[in-house]
Amino acid sequence: MIPLAWDEVEALELGRLAGRPEDGVIRRVHDDSRQARSGDLFVALNTGTRFVDDALGRGAATLVPHDQEQALATLAGLVRSLSDADVVAVVGSTGKTTTKDALGALSAAVTPTVAAEASRNNELGLPLTVLRLEPETRVLVAEMGMRGLGQIAELCAVARPTVALVTSIGPEHLELVGTVADVARANAEALDALPSGGVAVVPADEALLEPYLRAELDIRRFDRGSVERLERGDGGRARWRFGLASGPIDLVLPFDQRHLAENVLAALTAYEALGLPLGRAHEGAGSIVLSRWRGEVRELPGGGFVVNDAYNANPTSMRAALADLVERAGGRRRVAILGEMAELGAESARYHDEIRSLLRELGVEVVIAVGEPARSYLDEPAAGAAVADAAAFVDVVDVLEPGDAILVKASRAVGLEGIPALIEKHSRAW
Repeated sequence: MIPLAWDEVEALELGRLAGRPEDGVIRRVHDDSRQARSGDLFVALNTGTRFVDDALGRGAATLVPHDQEQALATLAGLVRSLSDADVVAVVGSTGKTTTKDALGALSAAVTPTVAAEASRNNELGLPLTVLRLEPETRVLVAEMGMRGLGQIAELCAVARPTVALVTSIGPEHLELVGTVADVARANAEALDALPSGGVAVVPADEALLEPYLRAELDIRRFDRGSVERLERGDGGRARWRFGLASGPIDLVLPFDQRHLAENVLAALTAYEALGLPLGRAHEGAGSIVLSRWRGEVRELPGGGFVVNDAYNANPTSMRAALADLVERAGGRRRVAILGEMAELGAESARYHDEIRSLLRELGVEVVIAVGEPARSYLDEPAAGAAVADAAAFVDVVDVLEPGDAILVKASRAVGLEGIPALIEKHSRAW
C-alpha cells in the first residue's frame, strides 16, 4: 500500500485507534487479524472486533471504526489521491468477476497491477481493494456490484475510475431497481464518474447504454459475435480468435466455455484502451485464474463431467451456461441441477418459465430443481426431481449415471456450490 502517516490517520477521527507503529507509518490496511504484522492497520469489521487484541499481539495497529463503511471509504480515498494509476471500474449484469479476473491477469503480465480478489465489490470490498495500491501500481482493476441506484456512484467516488467497463445489461436485482432500463441507469453511474477523456468500454449491441455515452468520452465497443473458437486442447484449454477494433488476435485460454471467452474479449478491449501491448497479451492469457464456482469443470468416472457454476445466476447467465452444457455434452445425457434466479421482482415467474422452455428446447434430459421457486423449471415429474434445498440433494443423487454431463447453477443464496463435491464423492462408486 502507499504508506500513510499515523498522525494523518489519527486526525481523521474514524474510530478507536491503538498500537501506533514505532516509525509512525502505516504500510498496509486490511481486515484479517491472522495476517497482521508490524506496520499494518487492522480494521475491525463486523465481528472482527473480537480479534483486536490478537492483531495488537501480532504487532499491528488497530482501528475499531465508528462507521466501518465510512472509515474504509475515507482511508481508501486518501490512498487513491496519492496514486496516478489508471483505475478500471468493472460493472454490469453478468460476467463482472471473470472479466475482472481476465483483465487483472492480462495487465499484471506487463505492468504493476492490483486486481480485486474474488468478488470484493461492495462498500467494504471495494475500498479494501483500493487500499492495496502501491506507489508503483499502474493499473487497478476494481469490480463494483450493483444492488440499487446510487451504489455504483458511491463506489466510484472512492475509486475515481479512469476506465469504466460495462460487461452487459440484463435482468438483475429487479426487486431493487424495477426495470432493465434502470439496471442500465444504475450501471451507467460508472460512466458518469469518468473524467473528460475517460474510457468507456461497452457492448457493441447495448442500446440502453447509449444515452450515457458522453461525447467527451473515449468510447470503445466490443462485439461478442466476433469471438471464434479455433481449436480445443488438453486440460480444458482452447485457442480463440478475438475481433478487436485494431484487428484480430489469437490467444490460448485455460478454459473453453464460449461465454467466458466473450468476457475475455471485454477485458482485451479495456487492456488495449489502457495502452498495454497487444503483442504481449499471450503472456497473461495463459495465466488467467477464474474465481471459484464460475464454470469450474471436473471430470467424473465413466466419462462424464460436472460444471460448478453455482456462484450466481440470472436469466442471461443461465442461458449461457445451459448452452455451454449442451455444446460440451456431445452424446452424453444432459443433467441440469438448478436453483432459483433471485431478485427478479414482479417478472420472476416469467423469467423462470422462459428457462423451462429453454430446457425443453435444448433437450436437456434431466432437470433437478432445488428450492420451491426452481420447480418452475420442471415440465413434469418424469423430467427430473425437486428437492427442498441443497442439503436434500443427497436424496436424489442416485438419479445420476456414469457418463452424465452435469451443470450446477443458481443464485448465490441457494447455496449449490457444495453439490459438485457431493457428486464427485458419489461417482467413486460407479
